[in-house]
Amino acid sequence: MEPFEKRATTIADTSVLASPEYETSPSIRVTTLPNGLRVATDTMPHVESATVGIWTSCGARNETAPENGVAHLLEHMLFKGTKRRNAQQIAEEIEAVGGQMNAYTARENTAYYARVLKQDVALAVDIVADLLQHSTFDEEELARERSVVLQEIGQANDTPDDIIFDHFQGAAFPAQAMGRPVLGTPDTVSSMSRAALTGYLGTHYVPSELVLTAAGAVDHDRLVEQAAKQFDSLPISTPPAPQAIDYRGGDFREEQDLEQLHFLLGFQGAAIGDADYYAQSVLSTVLGGGMSSRLFQEVREKRGLVYSIYTFASAYRESGLFGIYAGTGPSEIAELVPVVCDEVQKVIDHIDGAEIDRARAQIKAGLLMSMESTMSRAEQLGQHLLLFGRSIPTQEIISKIDAVDAAALKAAAVQLFSSRPTIAAMGPLAHLESYETTAARFS
Repeated sequence: MEPFEKRATTIADTSVLASPEYETSPSIRVTTLPNGLRVATDTMPHVESATVGIWTSCGARNETAPENGVAHLLEHMLFKGTKRRNAQQIAEEIEAVGGQMNAYTARENTAYYARVLKQDVALAVDIVADLLQHSTFDEEELARERSVVLQEIGQANDTPDDIIFDHFQGAAFPAQAMGRPVLGTPDTVSSMSRAALTGYLGTHYVPSELVLTAAGAVDHDRLVEQAAKQFDSLPISTPPAPQAIDYRGGDFREEQDLEQLHFLLGFQGAAIGDADYYAQSVLSTVLGGGMSSRLFQEVREKRGLVYSIYTFASAYRESGLFGIYAGTGPSEIAELVPVVCDEVQKVIDHIDGAEIDRARAQIKAGLLMSMESTMSRAEQLGQHLLLFGRSIPTQEIISKIDAVDAAALKAAAVQLFSSRPTIAAMGPLAHLESYETTAARFS
């Protein structure tokens, strides 16, 4: 019995039927199969291994409220048995060749990938294709996996410096898919049916929303030929558009008997394709991106108010989040919040050239170092194709980072910190000032 309704696409000669490939750098080749699946490779001839995977453009954002957590539970269930392999055989086959297989679910995408030696690329593709198209969703396996995910939710709830980010997301994007937890809730996961999983799979795992990527010791033409033969059972349909992102900002507070107070302050950030995306990335690094950053130096080194403080910029397709995280003591929070807000105001007023140069160097070094990893290159290639329809050359990204100057940073900071703040806090809250008081510091 098929897990979902499908239409088969048989491809006999990919050299004739596949679309012309396009190339964005000497190492990257991309071919689109007749069914719409893109096959992309980034060849690294000096390595002995490869990362192979499927990247999808769906995640928690594509869920309705009653099915919150279905994308993540589906990710788990695809490893629990197909028509050809049970769960143990899936694990044994990949590990018998020394390979590693994993997956993750995010808010706007999901990925399934394997890292193997070059002679085992075909096996990795075979297993990934099998998981996505021929999983059986056995009811007993589903019952066990619901229990596993419920334990994962419980573990997250027991980890305040982890779960605080879910509460922060919910306060920034209330009453919408983007604000709901990726793991789902105990109620939604407990009631998740097999039909919900197969329905989500059949609706969203369609060729136009998938990219098969491989980076490392790979042969593009051979991968295209194999993909054409093995990804022949994907459903052909147009998935519904995800719910629009509506940043609103807000306040979440939960009193808990903890040693530390976990505090997040955030604002509406840039979307991935926005003109000031790179400016906000540089700004984040200047403000809280390392030991030399302003917040680390002022808040930890000079005042000793925290052990951990940093900034982050999460970019989505139509919006983003810029956040500042700090873990501090119950009494130190009274001093911490005004100091953090003061440093934010100062960064609007002035950033010197040395700070900008240092931040740009950090970002570029991180990018270039990641290019030494087959996993990073496979992931970046998949993400670029899903988001932009093309692979963006590394030099193009570096040029955009280098173009960020003091004027661009000031403009980005003014726009960023004029949005309604989002605050999330967990722990002893007695000395934490009100939301209104903190928001007024940015008026």
